[in-house]
Amino acid sequence: MNPAPQPPVLGLFQKRIEGDDALLALAKLRFEQAGLGAEIYGGHPDELEHLLTFKPANDQPVVVHLSRDIDLLDPASRGKVREFARRFAGRIMGMVVHDQHEMTDRADDYLHGVRELDTRLQELPGAPLLFIEYAVGLEPEDFAAFAGNISACRKTSVCVDVSHVGIRQARAHFGRLHPGRDACEFKPGHPELPAVAADLQASVATALPVVCSLIQRLGEIGKPVHFHLHDGHPSSTFSPYGVSDHLSFLTEIPIPFEYEGRRALTPLFGPGGLAKLLAAATGDLGRYNCSFTLEIHQPSGRRALDDAGHLFGHWRDLGHAEWMNHWMDVLRQNQRLVLDALAGD
Repeated sequence: MNPAPQPPVLGLFQKRIEGDDALLALAKLRFEQAGLGAEIYGGHPDELEHLLTFKPANDQPVVVHLSRDIDLLDPASRGKVREFARRFAGRIMGMVVHDQHEMTDRADDYLHGVRELDTRLQELPGAPLLFIEYAVGLEPEDFAAFAGNISACRKTSVCVDVSHVGIRQARAHFGRLHPGRDACEFKPGHPELPAVAADLQASVATALPVVCSLIQRLGEIGKPVHFHLHDGHPSSTFSPYGVSDHLSFLTEIPIPFEYEGRRALTPLFGPGGLAKLLAAATGDLGRYNCSFTLEIHQPSGRRALDDAGHLFGHWRDLGHAEWMNHWMDVLRQNQRLVLDALAGD
């Protein structure tokens, strides 16, 4: 019996730490050692061309996350997407763009723009798939309905950011328990956190079923789906960008008081929830229709460069290099969680 196909597993491949291109050379080395594919942020074709010179030398695919200001209602933005597809046809597997509130507010116009773009992408030999990512906090049911409405589009599908869906659900649930309050207000030092911790954690626990339900709906459509994998929690302060997610699945939220016998809050998913998400994805969509990117932002910490020290011979202070190396190690740890879960599925 042939083994089940391994869905592509990618990592966020980006220089999010200050320094020169030696940081990208370090990422290339670590991705090659781990066998990770790369999801690269490319704001301009020339920028992407440069970043692709650091593409890991393995057989894993490349996905490109296009600029967040891409507006699929705008013909000029659709032209930018086509230009990326034309220039990098055969070299990248997919392109990711964010969804928009107009997906529901101007549903007919948005759908027309997507279908027009899909037709143009089909005209390009070897054009990558376009994945429209859940990002602006729509009702998951509305996002699933949109995916159904583009079921006939051969070059366009959706990307599910599991933590974006999860944080939105946790905030919505908490808001029903505490009208007018936002779950993301309650950071570890907030004086009211001990009083609302139980409701906050009850709200966090509703995230996994909602994400799995969305995956089930998408499975009924039968299209390839890309996933952004990362954890989160409304109380998180770890991100340097002020968001509550993009965390490792091994992260917990430290708190200055005891809750259920511990001084930490469990996140949306953790390793166990990740395994359930992956089982839902591969079960409902099929392994051939899944691809995954570990979209985990750079956590604080440092790790000795060891075999990569030669890349930084021109650096006097190795602090940022060791920070980058720590980030690469965190991605590798989370890759192990994904691979172990897929192997056990």
